[in-house]
Order: sequence, then structure tokens, then C-alpha cells
Amino acid sequence: MRSLTRPGILLAIAVAVVTLPTVASGALSGSSAPALAAANSTSYQDSTGEDPAAPDITTIVVSNDDAGMITFRINVPNRPQLTPDMAAFMFIDGDANQGTGDPDNLGAEYIIQLIQGEVILFKWDGSDFTLSSTQSSLTHSWSGGATIKISASDLGNTRRFGFDANILSGLVFDPVTGELDATKVRRDSAPTFGFYTYQVKITPPTLVVKKLTTAPAAPAAGKPFTLRLVAARSDTGAVVQNGRVTCAGSIGNARLKAQVQRVVAGAATCTWNIPAAAKGKAFRGLVGVVFEGLKASQGYASKVR
Repeated sequence: MRSLTRPGILLAIAVAVVTLPTVASGALSGSSAPALAAANSTSYQDSTGEDPAAPDITTIVVSNDDAGMITFRINVPNRPQLTPDMAAFMFIDGDANQGTGDPDNLGAEYIIQLIQGEVILFKWDGSDFTLSSTQSSLTHSWSGGATIKISASDLGNTRRFGFDANILSGLVFDPVTGELDATKVRRDSAPTFGFYTYQVKITPPTLVVKKLTTAPAAPAAGKPFTLRLVAARSDTGAVVQNGRVTCAGSIGNARLKAQVQRVVAGAATCTWNIPAAAKGKAFRGLVGVVFEGLKASQGYASKVR
């Protein structure tokens, strides 16, 4: 198994976690935003049965959603619960470049550590790993293994990274001093040597048409007619509140100029004055909106009443 090449790093981090002030601990365990559907998922198989007395990682499944939230699922079937003698930590090479980061640990820039019920992110500062100032997205749970979630933005906006996973048991903590006795530690590391590599894949956002409404129900000769299009971002669900509106209308083969062409109360709005002589003719309209380079549009057709 790969060992920590920086002497005493686990001990130093473990003691730092135990002695963190209450305010800092609370800030490190905030809830994450609601997860979107996974846009990408990769499974990694680990060898099993190396040490019957140790935690045994079988697989690791890494996925991300279109908001850049990364989920690590580390399956450890022989440890259904996280007991007080256990800990987990991961080295992460955020730029997948072993020439940067900690030279003693394959270029890792980050360590995620779960110990004594706290999950914390540490960042390489050029000489050591220190508490990261960006880790608001970091959360964890345990059920037959660890599930750890963190935003790519808290890992330097990574799009490709290397990582490993390490599960330990047999740790003994002094309840008074917080000192750690690791003399009877058993562990499993995945992979045994080196790092796995994962590619963060995010589907570019689009504008999605939520609904198209008319006022009145159908175009009427000699009266105004309005199309209202409500569009929302695919990544956040936020309804477009401004942007550039395009309107195209026609009666038969004759073009019809829109009198209103703007976003009104969260809807791209187009209003045309239907000519009095248009009764019985075909009206065709199209309303579109462009916001931050994203586009949405929808057409409409009806006979003029």
C-alpha cells in the first residue's frame, strides 16, 4: 500500500481536526446545494482481501453534475458503519500534473480528511498542507463506505484530477488530550500505487422554454395579440428576467411589425396589432430571447378570428 511520505502528516492533521474551534467546525460541515442529475460517472475497481482485519475498499465511483458538484462514493462493505476508531483521507492532484503540488505525494494539492465525524479540506501552500479557505461545499455521509461531495470550484475549478482513497481503522484517541495512538492502525488504499484519474464533464447550459402563452386565446382582427415566452436556464432553473427579445410575425405573406418587443415580468413578450382586414387569414408568430449568449425561441400559428 502507498504510505504517506511526509512523516507524521496524518498525526498532524488528526490533531488539527480534534482541536479546531467550535465555530470553525460548524462552518466546515454546512449542507450542500441540491444535487442535479449526474452528467458523468466513472467506476474504479480495487483489489480486495489484502488484510482481513483491515477496512477493504472494493470500488470507488466518482461522478459530477452539471453544476460541478463532484461525488466520491468509496465502497467499504466490511465497514457498514463509521466507528470512532476509523478515518478516511484522500490525496487529490487538482491539475493532474505531478510536477506541481506536494512533490512527496505525487503532486497533490489537496487532502480531504474525514476523522472523528468531521470532514475537512487541506490545501498545499508550497511547503505544507494547511486548512483550505474554500471548502463550503464539502459534505460527507457513511453507509457501507464514505460518500464525500465537494464542488470543483473548491478544488481550483478542476476539470481533470488525480486522486486516491485511504480508509483506516484501529486509531485510538485520548478523549482528554486529543492525542492519537496509531500503533495498531490497519488500512486499505486505492489504488495501491499512484492515482486514479477523473475527468469532470459538464454539459453546457441552455435556455429551456417553460411555457408559451397567448393573449387573447387567438388573434382577432383589429385587436392586439401577444405571445409571452417563459424560459429558464437548464443548469440552475432560474427564469430569464432580462435579455434581448426577437419577434417575427406575419399575416399570410405580409410581415407584421411587433409593437412590443421586450422582457416583461419574466417573459419575453411580443405584441402585434392585427389588421382589421386580416380575418380568416393565417397568422404566424415567433418569439425568442437571448441572455448571456444562451437562446430560446418558439413559434405559433393560428387563423385570425
